[in-house]
Amino acid sequence: MRGKTKGGGVVSFGEFGLQALDPGWITSAQIEAARVALTRHVKRGGKVWIRVFPDKPVTSTPAETRMGKGKGAVDHWVAVVKPGRVMFELEGVPLKLAKSAMRLAGHKLPIKTRFIIRDREEL
Repeated sequence: MRGKTKGGGVVSFGEFGLQALDPGWITSAQIEAARVALTRHVKRGGKVWIRVFPDKPVTSTPAETRMGKGKGAVDHWVAVVKPGRVMFELEGVPLKLAKSAMRLAGHKLPIKTRFIIRDREEL
């Protein structure tokens, strides 16, 4: 997971975004926890976009299993995130509310994040 993100580094849909600063795997449960925190803080106002999708399977074998016997079953799914990737976007809420909501969502994720605002000249 070396290097910066290849795509998805700018706020494309909404007005505000949550950008990754570290590389890592984000599980589907972590994405859902961040989404719930985000939508509850804005009291289901505005519109939220989730720009990452967990499409990589992670396997594991049961505990106390001997070596051999092949690869384990799929345990959970993860999204591979590189630095610079915009993971969540939000619009339709004031700046102060969006900033606090994105901060709460960032605390649910295992990587460092930052709050970004869309550039007006992109529109």
